[in-house]
Amino acid sequence: MGTLWLKIKVWTKVALFALLFVYVLAFIFKNIEPRVDLWVWFFKPPINLSVLLLALVSFLIGVLGTILSRTTFKTLRQVRNLRERTRGERLEREMAEMRTKAAMLRSRGTPEGGEEGPAGEAELP
Repeated sequence: MGTLWLKIKVWTKVALFALLFVYVLAFIFKNIEPRVDLWVWFFKPPINLSVLLLALVSFLIGVLGTILSRTTFKTLRQVRNLRERTRGERLEREMAEMRTKAAMLRSRGTPEGGEEGPAGEAELP
């Protein structure tokens, strides 16, 4: 019984692909003959080309436009992330420098073996 369903599934797919192929051939033969005038630019005569070629060129321009816009948005997002990352790294570096300077000032301000007061400053005699 399992092979019957497999055969039905396979033959259904074959039939669908055959119908799709026949439709594509009919589409090509029907649209190869009609011609259309395409306006491109001011003061230039319109271009006369077949409807099929116009559809193909329009599809390819749409695909290229989609790829370019997606790439542009990805690049902008990467630049934004890079700026945020470098800003964070710079802030971390500045904080580390401030800590080292504070540690140097603290060690310079306390005499050897001296105690620090509650505010972190060396006690005066």
